[in-house]
Amino acid sequence: MKLQYTFKLLIFSILITVSTGCVFAQQATVTVQQDAKIPQLLELKKSLEKDNKLSDGYTIQLYYGELSRANSIIRKYRNSYGAWAASIEYETPNYKVWAGNFVSRIEADRALIEIQRNFPSAFILKPERRK
Repeated sequence: MKLQYTFKLLIFSILITVSTGCVFAQQATVTVQQDAKIPQLLELKKSLEKDNKLSDGYTIQLYYGELSRANSIIRKYRNSYGAWAASIEYETPNYKVWAGNFVSRIEADRALIEIQRNFPSAFILKPERRK
């Protein structure tokens, strides 16, 4: 009988402890406040990375000279290769056609071997970061 009473008291104590914990449980709300310009800055960073403006990597230069020839080179390149993005960069008074944004030199070397089949004067360069 005493064992039955102790068992009931133990069960009752456990139920009271659990129900008290549920009633007094902590609840919280997190509010994040951020500057409204952060999404704009993230979009700007994405576009700069896409255009190779923030790259510390390697690129392949296909051409250096006048604009009309640079446009024809980039069209020819885009018709032949779709794996690496290409852009025309301006450096007074000439235009450059750059292809790819490679993280490592070995990646750039592999791409150069393929690109030189159609553009034999292409070479690898590591552009300086623009300020």
